[in-house]
Amino acid sequence: MNLTTAGESHGKALVGIIEGLPSNLPIDIEAINSLLALRQSGYGRGGRQKIESDKIEILSGVRNRLTLGSPLAFQIANRDYANWQHYMAPEGCDVSARRLTRVRPGHADLTGVIKYDQTDARNVLERASARETAVRVAAGAIAMQYLAALGISVSGYVRCVCGVEDGARYPFESLAAAKEQPLFMLDPAIQKRAMSRIDELKAAGDTAGGVVEVRVKGLKSGFGSCMQYSTKLDAVLCSAIMSVQAIKGVEVGMGFACAYNPGSAVHDEIFVKDGKYVRSTNNAGGIEGGMSNGEEIVLRAAMKPIPTLMKGLDTVDISTGLPASAAGERSDVAAICACEIIVESVVAFALAGVVAERLGGDNIKEVVGRYSRLP
Repeated sequence: MNLTTAGESHGKALVGIIEGLPSNLPIDIEAINSLLALRQSGYGRGGRQKIESDKIEILSGVRNRLTLGSPLAFQIANRDYANWQHYMAPEGCDVSARRLTRVRPGHADLTGVIKYDQTDARNVLERASARETAVRVAAGAIAMQYLAALGISVSGYVRCVCGVEDGARYPFESLAAAKEQPLFMLDPAIQKRAMSRIDELKAAGDTAGGVVEVRVKGLKSGFGSCMQYSTKLDAVLCSAIMSVQAIKGVEVGMGFACAYNPGSAVHDEIFVKDGKYVRSTNNAGGIEGGMSNGEEIVLRAAMKPIPTLMKGLDTVDISTGLPASAAGERSDVAAICACEIIVESVVAFALAGVVAERLGGDNIKEVVGRYSRLP
């Protein structure tokens, strides 16, 4: 299963093409739009989210809400393009206006300008922007529907915002309730402290990052492989997460804590119960030797603070070479809720690809039948 994306942050639209979906998979467009809306929600977001109101428009590959087995093409219109057409139109526009030369630390601006031989960072930032993730969320929503047909679910929540952390362990069934909270956190008292922290940072013209946890339930053992490094399930999933803008670290299961504990406190002991192999703990996060072991997949991702600060960090104006304050492009203080939805989505799409590679199948009936026969 493959996804190709295109589009600029303030261009006409974001576009995606998914290849490898089986035929006759029911597509719930309302569920896709609901996930897109969640991506735009969350405490600490800026005004642009009220402008866009993202909606998917499927262009090909689906008829009467069922996939055809052909490439599924879709777009998400940028409603703000009407305000940017004069500066972004591919047919011709005023490139001298909205020019960005006060490059932002922590963003793709400066490195991209040098790499692509540009004098205006807008020619880099428009594509490097996290706005691109709207396409990946839409694709992830479709992948979730593919996985759901097999009884596989993906969910998650926010564990930490700028040092305000919830270290509790929650059952998978309780995670969905996080989406009803303003900061996608499950402990009301911790969430209140995190929201206060965001308010403090906003007043100071600063930004926040955080940690999200995503889990997968219902995946049988044996997905991924120990035979080739590139096919290890954790390698595939971690690569997908690290491809998301602003992600600087990924953990599987116990993660970095494994390095601080002895083996007896890390490795999940194996027993037989009712004729099946079971583990009483899941420190491995559902993956051993690059393969799913039948336990829940547990992944955590660390998001750095948004690099566009309202107060502006010290930088250089590339048009003059002189010191300057970094340009401001948007007013988000925290986008951790969006990050959680995006990480869920990329995990779902990457996992769907691994599942599809093992099961094959030209139609969803074949896929479901093959999965049901696995031990």
